[in-house]
Amino acid sequence: MIGRLKAFGQDVVREMQKVSWPTREQLRESTVVVVVTCLLLAAFTWIVDTAITAVLRFIF
Repeated sequence: MIGRLKAFGQDVVREMQKVSWPTREQLRESTVVVVVTCLLLAAFTWIVDTAITAVLRFIF
């Protein structure tokens, strides 16, 4: 059991060395893209919700 845990730990270290980490600038750019996309989706959802609510109020 201890040998398997040790092997697992070594495998984790080896795999983490293969990871290509983003630079600070790449991370910032990706974060901006995610935040802007979330804001756009929230605005779209609000517009659609408002429109559907207005239509349903008109019908009922």
